[in-house]
Amino acid sequence: MTFAARLSRLPRPVDRDRAEDIESRLGGLDRTLVELVAGTAGASPFLHELAVREADWLMDTLAGDPETAREGVLAETRDAPDETLDHALRRAKGRIALLTALADLGGVWSLEEVTKTLTDFADLATSRALTAAVAAEVRRGKLPGQGPDDVATGGGLVAIAMGKMGAGELNYSSDIDLICLFDETRFDPADYADARASFVRAVRRMTKTLSERTADGYVFRTDLRLRPDASVTPVALSMEAAERYYESFGRTWERAAYIKARAAAGDIAAGERFLKTLTPFVWRRHLDFAAIQDAHDMRLRIRDHKGLTRPVSHLGHDVKLGQGGIREIEFFTQTRQIIAGGRDPELRSPRTVEGLALLAKKGWIGEGDARQLTEDYRALRELEHRLQMVADQQTQTLPATEEDFARIAALSGVEAAEYSREIEERFHRVSCLTEPFFVPGAPKESAAEDQPELSENSESIVQRWKSYPALRSKRAVEIFDRMRPALIRRLCEARSVDEAVLHFDGFLSGLPAGVQVFSLFEANPQLLDLVVDIVDTAPALGQYLSRNSGVFDAVIGGGFFSDWPGCAALTADLTRELDSQPDYEARLDRARLWQKEWQFRIGVHHLRGLISAAEAGRDYADLAEATLSALWPVVVANFAEKHGQPPGGGATVLGMGSLGAGRLNAGSDLDLIVIYDGQGVEASEGRRPLATRAYYARLTQALVTAVSAPTAEGRLYEVDMRLRPSGRQGPVATGFESFREYQTNEAWTWEHLALTRARRVAGDAALGDRVEAFRRELLARDRDRESTLKDVRDMRRRLAEARPASHALDVKAGAGRLQDIELFAEAGTLLAGRPVRRINAQIAAAAPALGLAAEDAAILDEIYETLWQVQAAARLMSSGPLRAEDAGASAADFLVRQSGQGSLEALMTTLDDMAGEAAALIDKGLGESDLPD
Repeated sequence: MTFAARLSRLPRPVDRDRAEDIESRLGGLDRTLVELVAGTAGASPFLHELAVREADWLMDTLAGDPETAREGVLAETRDAPDETLDHALRRAKGRIALLTALADLGGVWSLEEVTKTLTDFADLATSRALTAAVAAEVRRGKLPGQGPDDVATGGGLVAIAMGKMGAGELNYSSDIDLICLFDETRFDPADYADARASFVRAVRRMTKTLSERTADGYVFRTDLRLRPDASVTPVALSMEAAERYYESFGRTWERAAYIKARAAAGDIAAGERFLKTLTPFVWRRHLDFAAIQDAHDMRLRIRDHKGLTRPVSHLGHDVKLGQGGIREIEFFTQTRQIIAGGRDPELRSPRTVEGLALLAKKGWIGEGDARQLTEDYRALRELEHRLQMVADQQTQTLPATEEDFARIAALSGVEAAEYSREIEERFHRVSCLTEPFFVPGAPKESAAEDQPELSENSESIVQRWKSYPALRSKRAVEIFDRMRPALIRRLCEARSVDEAVLHFDGFLSGLPAGVQVFSLFEANPQLLDLVVDIVDTAPALGQYLSRNSGVFDAVIGGGFFSDWPGCAALTADLTRELDSQPDYEARLDRARLWQKEWQFRIGVHHLRGLISAAEAGRDYADLAEATLSALWPVVVANFAEKHGQPPGGGATVLGMGSLGAGRLNAGSDLDLIVIYDGQGVEASEGRRPLATRAYYARLTQALVTAVSAPTAEGRLYEVDMRLRPSGRQGPVATGFESFREYQTNEAWTWEHLALTRARRVAGDAALGDRVEAFRRELLARDRDRESTLKDVRDMRRRLAEARPASHALDVKAGAGRLQDIELFAEAGTLLAGRPVRRINAQIAAAAPALGLAAEDAAILDEIYETLWQVQAAARLMSSGPLRAEDAGASAADFLVRQSGQGSLEALMTTLDDMAGEAAALIDKGLGESDLPD
């Protein structure tokens, strides 16, 4: 579509002489196009000069479409010989400046099309200037090992575009920010110094080509000061030196700058590899709320340095750096991206408008705020362009007089009074939307004397907080002091204030550092409420939080309170996470971080009453299965690197006990058995082959180590393999045929009882199906009822004597409690020959097999569920036995809510009554009545 057909607005001339001058040179053009150029030239001396100089080119350009004109200018620039490059670049820059100004002022191109055109030309100009400079070094023989064929890739030199050029958002009269690096791996170490000196000369020559003002003008003012330690480093650095700098000394502002970084010219492939190495530096794995304070401090330094503390106005205000300006929106967007982009790569857009849309999509900012900031950003960027079009100056400052402001309004095609109101409204609105994000600690609390008073004991605890490691830095103390009033008020809302303070003290004392966590609390007050609730109700979970504060990321990162995804989705998610890690150790650490976040989520959901104890038990089991399922192939692959692929048909991992039954609690360990099928193969094939039996034994040990060994990120689970054939005396991995033979002819009754809850949780699925088929066949066989019951009664007695119930809240051990009911259910399932695993289903199967009426089975099932509710709650709140006298007020309330009882005392009475009733039913079913209490 032609230029004229797409016009939607027209600038107004301020200087009639300039307008009439250009009108006289454009005879024959469509009248609206003449008005566009005349209005532009009559409001901008710079554009008038360009239009006069390029009148003939302009006549042809305006008769067609702007895209064709743009591609023509770029094509001529690409084809220009090096000998005339300086002139060609300057002529092309003038034409691009004129074309984009007319397309912008006439509403033909959007802001994004304008900035992309300017950026595309900057990329091309930089590329031509860089390769021409490198070609000169190659011709002189000054660049070791590089010939004419290497010029296209800059001989290993790359220009990294930063800022708006890197984002594809270059403004109308912008400097271009470049960091010039070279790939040192292309050179022999002996040639390194000569290569660096050659590249330094090339960069200086490139900069001169772009920046030097001649009779033809200039191309781009070029700024190289964003490079590492610019005051002491050369203009061209090796990538290895730059990487070392960022790893050791990189600051938050440099991380923010690299959000927009892009390899723009020269050795693009090497540049992209370098940027990829900086990913861990720019995008931290944990949510980085400390970046908010860094960004705010930077904003204040800029304002103070530039003297930009004056209130907003349409006169003299800085559109970019002033209050409510463009930089506020960019900082707001980039800081949010830095906070969350490490966990969510989708948020890593270098473009501001796109970044706002993604942040809204992910729930980090409101949809309405994102739309409003986007509208204001576009309007302020267009205003910035108008300021720069007047005289081709890199300025963002509004005119100081009404007369000069009227010129800017005329370029925009609106009345000055209307434009001034609109601009001031935008500044105020942007400030109101962004300032609270950067200053979350602005005084909101009442004065100190209005704060709730603490008891003498609690006050003494609070006074010692500043001696803790989390408060050893000045910055941590500053942030904590700002959030302290809200914290004290929240603690004073607890049922027992002294207990709440003591429990929070346990959390705070365990924090190794405080800046990140306190920044997170300050930016998310609702999270502080959650933490106080957790540490007050479940001190053990609070202590876990203090050692693993990274799990807070899951709460803030979105989706924390969504529905449970299920085992398959969890397995797929962890598999993707592990695949993204560079090595085995990193995968083990990542598995631990991932598992902790999900474990924490289950605990919080249970604590907050979002899920029942039964649902929590299922979720913990899903999580354990997903962890094993995703980790097993990683362990196998790592083991196979040294010893070869698993010989024969591979191995399968069986979950036993509570894992097999699909119900774990917050502190459960994992009962596992590994079964392999060697298929007659004697040994593996690898660098260090192993006999088949030894291979699978050591592979199993590798799995146990991967799961239970402490790494820098802790451990996953404790692993118990005592349920394997022959218990502690048996091999840690069992061949399938040996397993069949043992279970058929040698196994004790207790081992068959254990098989009632066995199921595959990881490893080879086909072998798992064969094991399951055998399990069903074995359970379905006829067995001697009296002999089985005798063995079960003996086993029950040994358990009762070894660990009787120690106190009222000990619901696991003792007659009529969890372990006793589970044994009864397994025995009945075995005698019934049923393959069911879950305890509820086993109780239902056991009842007819052991002569219990259906209503008795229902009572036993109800008792089991109540006991499980108490057990699940107790293990969430305490890593050890939870006694009534040790349970705080909040913990007692949680136990009471879980069980539906009126008080803790009533609960303990009910538990004893239920255990007695369950024991009587079990005695009846097993045919005994003399079990020890």
